[in-house]
Amino acid sequence: MTAGTAAVMTAGTAAVMTGGTAGATGVLRSEVTEQRRRAVVIGSGFGGAIAAMHLGRAGVDTLVLERGIRWPTGPNAETFPRMLSPDQRSAWLQPHPVMTGAPPAVFPPFTGLMERIPGNGMDILCGAGVGGGSLVYHGMTMQPSGDNFSKCVSLRIDYERMESEYYPRVARMLRIATIPDDLLNSPQYSSSRRFVEMADAQGLHTFRVPMPIDWDFARRELRGEMRPSYTTGDVIYGVNNGGKFSVDVTYLAEAEATGKVEVAPLHRVNDIERGRDGTWIVHCDRIGRDGTVLERKRIVSDALFLGAGSPGTTRLLVKARAKNLVPNLPDAVGTGWGNNGDRIFMVTRATDSPGAWQGGPACVGVKDWDNPAGALTIVLGPVPFPLDLHTTSVIGYGAVEGLGVWHYDAGRDDAVLTWNQAYDRGLTDAIRARIEQIVGAGFGVSAIDVNAFDTNTFHPLGGAPFESVCDDAGRVHGQRGLYVLDGARIPGSTGACNPSMTIAALAEYSMDALVASDVGTAF
Repeated sequence: MTAGTAAVMTAGTAAVMTGGTAGATGVLRSEVTEQRRRAVVIGSGFGGAIAAMHLGRAGVDTLVLERGIRWPTGPNAETFPRMLSPDQRSAWLQPHPVMTGAPPAVFPPFTGLMERIPGNGMDILCGAGVGGGSLVYHGMTMQPSGDNFSKCVSLRIDYERMESEYYPRVARMLRIATIPDDLLNSPQYSSSRRFVEMADAQGLHTFRVPMPIDWDFARRELRGEMRPSYTTGDVIYGVNNGGKFSVDVTYLAEAEATGKVEVAPLHRVNDIERGRDGTWIVHCDRIGRDGTVLERKRIVSDALFLGAGSPGTTRLLVKARAKNLVPNLPDAVGTGWGNNGDRIFMVTRATDSPGAWQGGPACVGVKDWDNPAGALTIVLGPVPFPLDLHTTSVIGYGAVEGLGVWHYDAGRDDAVLTWNQAYDRGLTDAIRARIEQIVGAGFGVSAIDVNAFDTNTFHPLGGAPFESVCDDAGRVHGQRGLYVLDGARIPGSTGACNPSMTIAALAEYSMDALVASDVGTAF
């Protein structure tokens, strides 16, 4: 969607596959090689890519470790699998699809696009590949209000400065734009128009969702110049035709253009450690596309930037503390986790047709930020059904407390999330009520809560929250040269918005501060 993370649709990705997780099919070479770099970034999603770009511009020799592969796209490419015909590209080292509602399939394990991380009470779906979660999120690029930012993200960070400088900086880099009139008025987008009409009739605040998309690509699809992807809503595994300004073609491309940044795909990080001399040690495996370990590496650096997404960064920190690989990590490591209030409903209206092959991505929605139950955002999530089943998806999210906790499991040598379904039950009820108001509850209308049967999120947030684990710039307390730059530092939700834009804006804010004060001093 990302309905952070998370998104799609999240936001960020992990270069992480910690011990005990399925995937590695063997070891071809067991010796450990060593590298020395000035700075290492783990993960190539929003947080990691933005950190790498700023480090490169500052002249810092930087290595970016990414567990997945590159996914180059272009007009009429077949880079990504289709939603209704998933293959090995759809899943990270699993022999079957992991996406909710995917048709059953069996295939050889591959370093595919999406990992499902099981937890107690909540699973997480997160992206894998150069560009992280930006590859698989719909692209909803939303800025929260100042009030919602203060309530959910941080009271300490100056929102006026974020609004005047850092959110606009992200918008320019991602070239965000809303769906133009001619596309929205085309037959392929009838479900989006109908959603807006129904919400307007209820007096709700409808809006067009900002997206990092060149909408001319959708126009070219309608003209028959390319095989449809946008205009059929078949975007959950990525957009084959291009035109999506994901992190790999924006921030990472800028980072690599400096000549100071190297991106290393197929590098799976297992542990991080603090050396006795204060350096940072990354223990990782270079793997093949089937998960086979080709080389074990020990990478030493002066500075370590964690941009592996909330689950990846949190798992590394929880493991490091439990095994005393990094002494004196803050006690709050592993806390403050939330699902951004994600909820997905499948809505069927017997007397109203959304059509087949509903155009996407999720380009229209409702801002219900004055709801007495708390701020909500409701968006239409078109589905690529080849037949008109009178059904579409509607996605809701809102403010939720970061009450989830990660604990170390020694048997698995991994950290495991625990989330109680009661934490977001009130929010779920509020989302359901607003959706039913929009689509009309009663005879011939059903709204099925998909997450009641398959509890997961695309928008994981928290695990290394502001104040208790790191400062406003992402410096981990008591750990010189260790930084958190991704959604792990946001406690639970991003103010009723998809998390990607806030994660990116905070990374821009942090890296300005770190380049100014830490480059040349802390490392």
